[in-house]
Amino acid sequence: MPETPQVAPSHYGRKYDAKDRWLAYWYQTDLVLKTRPRTVLEIGAGNRVVTATLKREGIAVTVVDIDPALEPDIVASVDSLPLPDSSVDTVLCAEVLEHIPFGRVPAALEELRRVAKNDVVISLPHWGVSLRLCFKLPFLREVDFFVKIPWPRRHEWNGEHHWEIGKTGYPPSRIRRAIVAAGFVVQSETVHPDDPAHRFYLLKKT
Repeated sequence: MPETPQVAPSHYGRKYDAKDRWLAYWYQTDLVLKTRPRTVLEIGAGNRVVTATLKREGIAVTVVDIDPALEPDIVASVDSLPLPDSSVDTVLCAEVLEHIPFGRVPAALEELRRVAKNDVVISLPHWGVSLRLCFKLPFLREVDFFVKIPWPRRHEWNGEHHWEIGKTGYPPSRIRRAIVAAGFVVQSETVHPDDPAHRFYLLKKT
């Protein structure tokens, strides 16, 4: 099975950018901006929505992707980054790690830690059932009651993902252990009520 499918730029069109993906872009950007970086390494070119937003904030963004068709600044794999140690303030790795076999994830996490000066932001797909109760009264903040219900099922290769959080053998606790073992402190780990299909991590180098 390939590490990452060779994806044509036309793949990233209107159908790809559904509402939930725009929410994911917002949460990715928000976490990166919270680290107040001057430089960001973005792993995975995608359609450059987050890249453009960060650049508008005056941040220097370098994009890495394994697919040269996406015209990244650097063509490389997430577990072998040709950059010096501590060369960027913050690393963003959004919806990437699931594209490599889980056995390579520890090495990828160590690479993310190595090239980051301070912080790493990661998002991953999170399988499962979610229940949400939301209400809003005039002049008051929206109130959400939200729970993610485990619903393990065996993951099957779909041409893109080797694994997903919530599938059999990949509970959130296993991913967290791998993150901590790679030398990170988990500053936040969040699943948002309006974007329950993704889990977001804000990590600090130890």
